[in-house]
Amino acid sequence: MNYDLLRGLHILAVIAWMAGMMYLPRLFAYHAAVPVGSEMDTTFQTMELKLYRIIMGPAMIAAWLFGLALIYVDATQIRGGWDFLQQPWMVVKLLGVIFMTGWHHVLGAARKRFAAGTNQRTARYWKMTNELPFIAAIIMVLAVTTEFWSR
Repeated sequence: MNYDLLRGLHILAVIAWMAGMMYLPRLFAYHAAVPVGSEMDTTFQTMELKLYRIIMGPAMIAAWLFGLALIYVDATQIRGGWDFLQQPWMVVKLLGVIFMTGWHHVLGAARKRFAAGTNQRTARYWKMTNELPFIAAIIMVLAVTTEFWSR
């Protein structure tokens, strides 16, 4: 497969994943303010479930698969080995991916708590944590595009 096509598909998957990771906490912030069992509670539960299962889950899987494919192509056809995985910029990127995957699952667990009516987090908490994926993305993108930590 063409490297540029792989890279483009990876970027598109990451964009979709990031959109969901930034929107779901915002939904949680609004959801935290409605009474459990209300019509709005049910509406938010439906929105959150569809966002998590139909957009975020497939986008995360696609981002991982295309990212792993890019690593394989880089190692076997472009860079001539796997040593680049130890470069500081790549370590930062991989740590960011691990954080994003973990945060994805934290959001999934929170969605289940909202569905069960057991959410304990406030709207303020969800508004504050809403920016975590974007901060991680900034760090990862700058690490990769500038190779800042390799200097």
